[in-house]
Amino acid sequence: MSTSTSPALHKFFVHAPDQTDPEAFGRRLAVRTRHLEVARQAIADGSIRIAGALLTPESILSEDKKMIGSMFIIEAESIDKVKKMIEEDIYYKEGVWDTEKIIILPMALATPLP
Repeated sequence: MSTSTSPALHKFFVHAPDQTDPEAFGRRLAVRTRHLEVARQAIADGSIRIAGALLTPESILSEDKKMIGSMFIIEAESIDKVKKMIEEDIYYKEGVWDTEKIIILPMALATPLP
């Protein structure tokens, strides 16, 4: 009799800041639809638990929301799987995110995920 067990999933926090050159926001908008399509698939399969664009502080009080990066809470078997997921994202490949400043950290939650 064979039994299969699911691998343990760990939670990871990802901070992916955008590049700061003048064309960065244009690059973000140019590939945003593709980025969101892939993100929706990862949300549906349970890999991405929480995600969103990071905004400038002044965006809170403004109609104009200035996006300056992305954040995720991802469930995966390993940090290597998360790195691969991030490196395959269109924002990574098209130079939206500053690849030298991306942070991926394992985390221990103090509250349940929604």
